[in-house]
Amino acid sequence: MKKTVVLGVTSGIAAYKTLDLVRSLKKNGAEVFVVMTESAMAMVPASKFKKASGNKVYNKLFEKGFDYTDILKIRRVDHIDLADKADIIVIAPATANIIAKIAHGIADDFLTTTLLAVHCPVIICPSMNVNMWNNPIVQENITKLRALGYHIVEPEKGMLACGYEGEGRLAHIKIIKEEI
Repeated sequence: MKKTVVLGVTSGIAAYKTLDLVRSLKKNGAEVFVVMTESAMAMVPASKFKKASGNKVYNKLFEKGFDYTDILKIRRVDHIDLADKADIIVIAPATANIIAKIAHGIADDFLTTTLLAVHCPVIICPSMNVNMWNNPIVQENITKLRALGYHIVEPEKGMLACGYEGEGRLAHIKIIKEEI
């Protein structure tokens, strides 16, 4: 049976690395749907994820021409449909912002509303500056998410995009794929 992976891409510099994850998952027979935050789309064009996944890239809760009466006629909402079909959801890279939103139940975009509707495992792959990662607020949010049953793929140590060195690099794509 073909597995459905929903990949949430946020605005970490490592967003470009997740293109390789999409390609690798597709190569192994998974159906991959990508949800990008608005800021992530400034990092990597959605068209690249569409090409890699072969599917529409989701971003806006209310696309151009949205009409609530259409929803009432067909009784289907994209973020609920996506949540229902997902066998697993992976957030990579997961910024401090998305981690905080998830930990506090904030649903103000396509990705966060989808996350509140899922009934499958969720893997969070943090990626950020070492000082941000070590911030007590971020660590408190990670602890809360673990307690709620979210799976966390720890960031790696190394040279970061900002020029700092330390823990905060997105885990290697191979490790994320193994976790999936």
